[in-house]
Amino acid sequence: MKDYNEVAKGWIEGNFDPETKCKVIELRNGDPKEFEDAFYRNLEFGTGGLRGIMGVGTNRMNKYTVGMATQGLANYILRNVEGPKSVCISYDSRNNSKLFAKISADVLSNNGIHVYLFDNIRPTPELSYSIRAKGATAGIMITASHNPKEYNGYKVFWSDGGQITAPVDKDIVAEVNRISDPDEVRFNPVGEIGGIEPMGADIDELYLRDILSMTLSPEAVSRHTDLKIVYTPLHGCGVRLVPEALRRLGMKNIIHVPAQDVSDGDFPTVVSPNPEEPAAMKMAIERAEEVGADLVMATDPDADRMGIAVRDNEGKIVQFNGNQTASMLTYYILTRWKELGKLSPDKYCVKTIVTTDLIADICKSFGVKCYNVLTGFKYIAEIVKEHEGDGEFICGGEESYGFNVGQFVRDKCAQVTALMVAECAAWAADQGLTLYQLMQKIYREYGLYEEKMVYIVRKGKSGAEEIRKIMEDYRAAAPSEIAGKKVVKVIDYLKPEETDLPKSNVLQFFDAEGDSVSVRPSGTEPKIKFYFEAKGDDASRKIAALVEQFIN
Repeated sequence: MKDYNEVAKGWIEGNFDPETKCKVIELRNGDPKEFEDAFYRNLEFGTGGLRGIMGVGTNRMNKYTVGMATQGLANYILRNVEGPKSVCISYDSRNNSKLFAKISADVLSNNGIHVYLFDNIRPTPELSYSIRAKGATAGIMITASHNPKEYNGYKVFWSDGGQITAPVDKDIVAEVNRISDPDEVRFNPVGEIGGIEPMGADIDELYLRDILSMTLSPEAVSRHTDLKIVYTPLHGCGVRLVPEALRRLGMKNIIHVPAQDVSDGDFPTVVSPNPEEPAAMKMAIERAEEVGADLVMATDPDADRMGIAVRDNEGKIVQFNGNQTASMLTYYILTRWKELGKLSPDKYCVKTIVTTDLIADICKSFGVKCYNVLTGFKYIAEIVKEHEGDGEFICGGEESYGFNVGQFVRDKCAQVTALMVAECAAWAADQGLTLYQLMQKIYREYGLYEEKMVYIVRKGKSGAEEIRKIMEDYRAAAPSEIAGKKVVKVIDYLKPEETDLPKSNVLQFFDAEGDSVSVRPSGTEPKIKFYFEAKGDDASRKIAALVEQFIN
């Protein structure tokens, strides 16, 4: 790329609005390091779309980078799709999400593509659902998921309701990369207009009807409608549908955290709106202690992932990690499917390569195939798409708090997860068990599994280089031992011939006991992530040793 000063000069002298030009000059004069980071590269439109810090510059989320991405998507659709063309658009509560959604809608409409635009914030899984409900060509979700408040993002979905995958993803990326100047973007009407049609309550009703149709234990729910559930949307859009879904399930005791019901892109009560972070659930857990609740649920800003906390045997509220929630729900759903006579050889589950093997072991015990895919729910949705007509997706999950059930939504879905967790709690209560005790029962049956994810943050240009160097060093010299045990297998996912999966920048190291370490750069944040899994009665000791070896 050209020198970043020259690129910034183009923004100051080019066809950009006066406010943007002033902000570029202010940044150049006031914060040289931030100025370099804003212009040293183009914000990458990857195979899932855009995600980055909001602000002026080529490496930032702003109306110009969003407009250029949308023009590239429009060009791809116009050149490759026959017949009527339409795109569904939704957005979450983040700052500028509504603005970016409106810009995207205008650009598509100005290219002659019809747009269905949600009338207010809606969850990512409902956007996925709406694409198939409307028979749309594609979808756009404006969100940065669980990232900190300074971020926003732009996810692209295709006609099957899943995020774009090969070969469509790479072809759209190529079209976006051909847009080199905002002057190429149809920000204003030129020729035929596609029109922008609002949608809202109509899709809400269809979506709720369909996810509620997948419940498995209505009788158990009817016996435990007084289950006390504290729910927080963490200032996101889950507040619109999660409580309503639980009420329609039959739960009568949904307790809110009022300060966090406010949809606010500044996320004023949390440092990070990520249910994976214990601090994010602090207020909800305090509320649960006040009211004596049995269960705590928290969803991220776009309500596609959910964290839970339950009471242990001493009555203390403890958080489940994403692996535990996904394992427990898989066990519950497969148990009920078996009891209802719904299992057959064509049914299957899916997990990602960094998600606990406990799920695979549970599936094996029920005679159900479990597919293992790359990190990212779009790969789970891809398996569902591949097996349409010759198999049925039961459920799937990933360690990062994402889970889904059935085929109505082609992404992770906090709304259906909330339903399943509440229903599972009622089913367990019928057996005299809490959710904590149910998880202990699963460990007694399949063996103890313990997992931990630790990340290292490295921001900016220098941080990206450092993360790249860490991955290079591990490839050049893999560890010979992990937690004192000899490494017997190394998998490099940049070598698809070793994995039968597409290329991905992930390394995994295994010992003879099946303990493992997985290392990968985050695709959405300036982080490198380490996933540790250990099995057996001394799993906690081994996890501590792994963290000490790789992090400390």
